[in-house]
Amino acid sequence: MTPNPIHPVIETLELTKVFTDFWGRPRVTALRSLSLSVHPGEVFGLLGPNGSGKTTTIQILLGLLFPTRGQALVFGRSPRDVRIKARIGYLPEESYLYPFLDAEETLDFYGRLFLLEGSERRRRTDSLLELVGLGVERHRPLREYSKGMARRIGIAQALINDPDLLILDEPTSGLDPIGNREVKDLILRLKQRGKTILLSSHLLADVEDVCDRIAILYGGQIRKEGRVHDLLTQAQVTQISAEGLSDPTVQKVVDLIRADKGEIPVAVDHPRTRLEALFLQVVQEAQAARTETAGARLGQAQQDFLASPAPANPPGSQVLSRLLPSAPETAARPEPASAHPPEPGKAVLARLAPPETTAPEPPPAQEQSPRGPPAAKPAVLDRLLKPESPGEPGSKPGGGSA
Repeated sequence: MTPNPIHPVIETLELTKVFTDFWGRPRVTALRSLSLSVHPGEVFGLLGPNGSGKTTTIQILLGLLFPTRGQALVFGRSPRDVRIKARIGYLPEESYLYPFLDAEETLDFYGRLFLLEGSERRRRTDSLLELVGLGVERHRPLREYSKGMARRIGIAQALINDPDLLILDEPTSGLDPIGNREVKDLILRLKQRGKTILLSSHLLADVEDVCDRIAILYGGQIRKEGRVHDLLTQAQVTQISAEGLSDPTVQKVVDLIRADKGEIPVAVDHPRTRLEALFLQVVQEAQAARTETAGARLGQAQQDFLASPAPANPPGSQVLSRLLPSAPETAARPEPASAHPPEPGKAVLARLAPPETTAPEPPPAQEQSPRGPPAAKPAVLDRLLKPESPGEPGSKPGGGSA
């Protein structure tokens, strides 16, 4: 059956989630009959105060939670279907990364999880580190990263598999204005390529800049949903912008408006640039002057593997075939060392792994007859056994004469 090209990437139908206590009694209703849809190539903002159900919705869409009632579909399938996992990139609210790995090893590790070839992993790792502005800091352990730098490497790991659906939970949390602007630019470039993005954020200015549609949740229900432009447009207010107007001309415009509408309030002001734009201008001028810094730098433009057409058979689609038993020799033969995640250094292993214990060497008697019973000591044999007399084959060992 040919899939419908306009089928929603994400769809929830009367989705309800009730958290219960140990005895199964209802404790918290996180979602109440939530129905929404996210279409291909769309940036959808999921908004709401703390406890409104945003994170619960995301966890259900990722297959990490089961709904109490209703249905959630991702690419037309259940979120628990393994075949869709390779098409999703996820950035959680808090990036939980291995602190003893550096940025390059971290991306290589996640690339291995998606079964990417070694050359492709290296190419994407180099591209993504430059994209998020961490190319110079690629060999620093993540435990030395600031919160914003850790957030940047989290964004890179969410893109390592070139996903069709990107779920971002507070993507600009902890980022400086440089990183904030770069993440928004990246979201817009991914949208131009046809990616679908679900964005959850408390920074409403960021949502306004990048989202096509939004849904505002409260109490696990959608209170308002629609296109950002339609929801924010004030149809009853008219704004006129023009350059180089003299004060007499401005006064004529004001008098004309009042002659038509009466004595109504008319505001005349000069537009201002945004603080974000001023900040980025200052940073770009400092970098153009080659000012040294130990922090993150402006990232580069979109990398080649993100700009290339999506492959018909992404490497991650092999996950299901690797999980299901296909050939006996695959299960019996261990994989080569290169197929496992990168091992940390020997010094780290020495601290993490328990010391090996060597078994004591067996006595010489056991070495001569390994399959026989353990040899008893001569003193014990003397007490237990006594040679039989030649004429008394039935005499008991150690027994005397009557």
